[in-house]
Amino acid sequence: MTVQRDFKEPARCRPDLVIGREELFSTARDQLGRGGSVLLHGPAGIGKSTVLRALAADYAAAARTVLRCSATESESHLPFLALADLLGLVLDDVSDRLPPAQRTALESALTGRGESTLQRDGLALRLAVLSALRALAADGPVLLVADDVQWLDPASAELLGFAARRLGDTPVRMLCAVRTEGQEYDRHLRAAPPDTLALHLGPLSRAQVSALLDHRGYTGLPRSTVRDIHRTSGGNPLFALELGRALAENPTPPRPGEPLPVPTSLRALVLSRLEMLSDDARRTLLVASAGARPNLALLLAAGRENAEADTARAAELGLLATETEGPAVRFAHPLISAALYAEAPAHERRAAHAALSTAASDPIERARHLALATTGTDPGVAARLAGAAALARDRGAPSVAASLGLLAARRTPADSVPGPDERRLQAAEDSITAGEVDLARDIAREVLTRTTVPANRVRAWMVVIESAGQALGEVDAVFPQALADAGDDAGLLALVHYQLAWRALVVEGDFAEGREEAAHAADLAARSGARRTELLALAFQAQAETLMGHPEAPATIKRALKEPQDPQVACHHNGAGSTRFRWLLMSDELPEARRTVTSLLREVRRRGMVESEVHFLRMLAETELRSGHCGRALDLARESLRLARDSGIGEVASAVFASLAEASGGSVDHALALAREAVEHAEEDGDQIYVSRALATLGYVQWVAGDAHGAVRSLRRVRDLEQALGVTDPARGRWHGDLAEALVRIGEPAEAQDVIDETREQALRLGRESVLAVLDRAEALVRAARGEHEAALVQLTSVQDRLAKLGCGLEEARAAFEAARLRTRLPGPTSFDEAARLFRRCRALPWLRQVEAAAAAGAPERPAVAAAAPAPLDALEGLAAMERQVAALVMEGATNREIAGRLFISVKTVEATLTRVYRKLGIRSRVDIVRLAAGRHAQ
Repeated sequence: MTVQRDFKEPARCRPDLVIGREELFSTARDQLGRGGSVLLHGPAGIGKSTVLRALAADYAAAARTVLRCSATESESHLPFLALADLLGLVLDDVSDRLPPAQRTALESALTGRGESTLQRDGLALRLAVLSALRALAADGPVLLVADDVQWLDPASAELLGFAARRLGDTPVRMLCAVRTEGQEYDRHLRAAPPDTLALHLGPLSRAQVSALLDHRGYTGLPRSTVRDIHRTSGGNPLFALELGRALAENPTPPRPGEPLPVPTSLRALVLSRLEMLSDDARRTLLVASAGARPNLALLLAAGRENAEADTARAAELGLLATETEGPAVRFAHPLISAALYAEAPAHERRAAHAALSTAASDPIERARHLALATTGTDPGVAARLAGAAALARDRGAPSVAASLGLLAARRTPADSVPGPDERRLQAAEDSITAGEVDLARDIAREVLTRTTVPANRVRAWMVVIESAGQALGEVDAVFPQALADAGDDAGLLALVHYQLAWRALVVEGDFAEGREEAAHAADLAARSGARRTELLALAFQAQAETLMGHPEAPATIKRALKEPQDPQVACHHNGAGSTRFRWLLMSDELPEARRTVTSLLREVRRRGMVESEVHFLRMLAETELRSGHCGRALDLARESLRLARDSGIGEVASAVFASLAEASGGSVDHALALAREAVEHAEEDGDQIYVSRALATLGYVQWVAGDAHGAVRSLRRVRDLEQALGVTDPARGRWHGDLAEALVRIGEPAEAQDVIDETREQALRLGRESVLAVLDRAEALVRAARGEHEAALVQLTSVQDRLAKLGCGLEEARAAFEAARLRTRLPGPTSFDEAARLFRRCRALPWLRQVEAAAAAGAPERPAVAAAAPAPLDALEGLAAMERQVAALVMEGATNREIAGRLFISVKTVEATLTRVYRKLGIRSRVDIVRLAAGRHAQ
């Protein structure tokens, strides 16, 4: 199921003025705080001035004086203008502290009274600027803010550079921004101090563009439209906002697949150079703008005989990027292509598409161009488009299939079979697969406004329900209408009852009812021969039975896995493969669970199934975390959350697991923020399943953060919710041991023992070995609280061995940690080295910090050793993401071939990555990486 919401970062991490620039903003702020200077650079509209203003406002409180200037191109010929902006208002404050010759030179330059120039009084004027800045700095730190440095008049730029190079330790910071369009920024550093940090502002991601549009009031845009804005703007925030404004002002928004309206302001910005092209060259570029992957051969095949000369001239004017390899034709910015296409008359666009419909080599492209070259309905064109959509679907490009399907629907006559509505609904289903749920919902609602065909209406209702995601309570009114439209058709009723099974689970929180609805849907589908629906219903029934601890679960899983299988269902996140993975994970078969979910992830990526990719990334992360690979789990969980935010799918589920991974291997503060927001959103949606999952995660994070009382409050709520849901398998959430341990910590050992006894009964019935081991760990703490220290230590030692054999690395390390803490109460030597080694092997940084604190408190003579141990691990943080993942897997003992399989890369790429890791860490071999895992520096 999907979730439609923008799952925001914690507010403290996302200042409104620097959306998408948080890391860069933090880096620049730290540089200023250290007494350094900053140069921001990037293309026009990329947000340099916005970040500059935010940094200046942030640092202003620490500065005694803030000097500002903002140059413009039209005034760049006026000498000393920028200098006058900077020093004009403070001249009276410093003039008395300057030597007479310097004062005269500076006053003459700033006021124009006199004939001083850099040639006439050069040294005096240079020294005057330096002395003025030193005089201001004597009263307190000075911040010099200069925007659009590229337009500084040469005289001012030369003077500032002279002073900057000689300020030394004088507390003067420079904060500058300069526009760079591909050229080097180094020459602008001449006007800045030697320690200046240059920071490049690149394009925003799609999620960041979406957040920016929302912040500026352009809310409610479909995600497919946001995707088009991001693509057309190239991630440039100014261009994106202008496109958003144009859409907001346009009473008739473009239909899916149509180009965005490019506002006049942007057309003028990017098309002014087109006037220098001949009409023939402009038509060549129009054909290029209409093509998906234009190159010289395509343009020549489309009848543009002078394509080489035309594109060369366009490249000279900066309209096309110069390619170092190959004959590709690439616009310097996507907006140039969009504006050129939008500016062209409709008949010229159709002519360009007509030429490309025969010139393009790809059948999908030929069909698309044929559709855009024609008007009205045409059954032949419609059939070609439908065939191209099917081909795109098979290639794993469901978004392209949806776009082609909509074009096919527009070209399909009303009396055709299949008709236009059937093709629209296929496009809607492709949109669901591609993660474009808002587009799917809009298509379905459009079909519902006019069709009376029961099959089409039920199919459309299913799309509406699917697009609601976990917020099924918001579409409650749909179910009676869908049942009415289904009538007594068993196949249609099977579809509705399958969705009613989800409603029972998500909205009502009733596993038993959900199971019954799914079983009914499977029977109906079997009677009608609807195998795809039958497989989905069986998978749901098996999943519900698994979580309920129902004895029929294994048999139902076997039924769901029987042939014939539907390829799409087999790899779907709600299919039998996913259910089998969950069973394996809950049964502690971690290696097989990893192989299963890795195979599923590879297949859904091949098919372009975005929603399933989000969920399988999360499931793989869960497997890695259970195996004690916290660093790898954290990378996967973050990737899942990024994709979920970008597509608006599965955000609560991904945030829940990202919180778990952060608490185990990353930032506890971030984990707390994600968990609390996940609880809030799940409660807003009325999603009973994820309310309990989010609360269980919050309880774990609170436990890691040292808030035992908070953990108990959260996990008691989980216990009550799961009892009401009918969840009896403790392997589902694995929160029971955390609750028991937190209860011991707050002085409630009797309640802790009750939790252990109740959970152990179910775990024994279902054979959940790792759950039993964790319960025994918690019971050892109960014994210790009662004074049975020796018995507790024996039990913890046994638990650690059992968890090691099961491959549960993090839980094993936690058992070693509790044993070390217990030994501090007993006579004899105490050491946290084993716990530290195991947590370091897992890359469980938050837990490792707890070990350090405990070692410092319990063994004051050893803090230097305990503090030094994480240093090799910390060194990994300086690696790139892929390098860190490869190094972490080597630490776990994986071979190059195993690493390649788990990261979806080649063995050669693994070898090249390891070479970079060796160089960066100053080591020589895999053995040295393993030594790092054990906390020893390479010799």
